[in-house]
Amino acid sequence: MHMYISSLQNALVKQLVLLQDKSRERKKTGLFVIEGQREIQLALKGGYVFQKVLYCTEILSEETLQQISQQTQQSTQYFEVSLEVYQKIAYRGATEGILAVAASKQHELAQLEFNSKTPLLLVAEAPEKPGNIGALLRTADAANLDAVIIANPKTDLYNPNIVRSSVGCLFTNKIATGTTQEIIAYLQKTKLSIYCAALQASVPYHSCDFKKATAIVVGTEATGLSEEWLATSTQNIIIPMQGEIDSMNVSVAAGILIFEAKRQRNFL
Repeated sequence: MHMYISSLQNALVKQLVLLQDKSRERKKTGLFVIEGQREIQLALKGGYVFQKVLYCTEILSEETLQQISQQTQQSTQYFEVSLEVYQKIAYRGATEGILAVAASKQHELAQLEFNSKTPLLLVAEAPEKPGNIGALLRTADAANLDAVIIANPKTDLYNPNIVRSSVGCLFTNKIATGTTQEIIAYLQKTKLSIYCAALQASVPYHSCDFKKATAIVVGTEATGLSEEWLATSTQNIIIPMQGEIDSMNVSVAAGILIFEAKRQRNFL
């Protein structure tokens, strides 16, 4: 028997709004909200533990609800909500009638494990825009990277805009976070070559050998990478450009570099 919630003043409704809006609440509780059928399916595939599922039968089909309920953990609580309540707690405009409250993961560097002896990693330093982080994660998923590492993150990974813009790829990638210093030490210890996208002392990206264990490092469009990265770089790399401006979106640049590495590894 699923509980039915029709009041906007319900305590659970208020908690969901807080989890959507406040990074502080997500960190304090260790919980976050996943919205949408595809995102929920990918989070289940990624091993996330669901605490609660809320659904609206005016939007969601009984068949889809059954499929999802068969995959969630036995401890997961289910709540049916009215359309008015659902519209209050849903973050997106066009939505699919279901969302879940799940436990976040730790994303520690020490937890990373690679199946490959020559892993290919993407490192992004201090990305600020959730849309860019989401796009980087989608690119990493498309290329089946071994991991994505975010240095000095400006926002928590479970910001609803990151969940949304990654289209669920937040849950399918191996992701770790840390300070720049921690990540450099980790890459050196694991003997990965470090290729930094930078203008200074750089060579064209396609002239480098990305077949060995490699970390491709990108910075922000505004300030680029910090000096610490440039000081420890195996080689700085550049994407030659022919237009009037000398910068492109960080996720586009990362995609070009990553797929050159995949091409060298006989992916294409």
